[in-house]
Amino acid sequence: MHDQFDISLEDSDLLGEVELTTNLIIAASESDEHLSLDEIDKILGVVPPPRSEA
Repeated sequence: MHDQFDISLEDSDLLGEVELTTNLIIAASESDEHLSLDEIDKILGVVPPPRSEA
């Protein structure tokens, strides 16, 4: 008999978001100060847009 509750759920996007959130929580808990925007971007892997030379 098939158990309707025996299912495997995996959402790679959700897992990625959970990992990023976990990394932020850990970094914030280890820091004595507020994290700067640059530190947060680094943790999240944000790449700044190239600066245009005017």
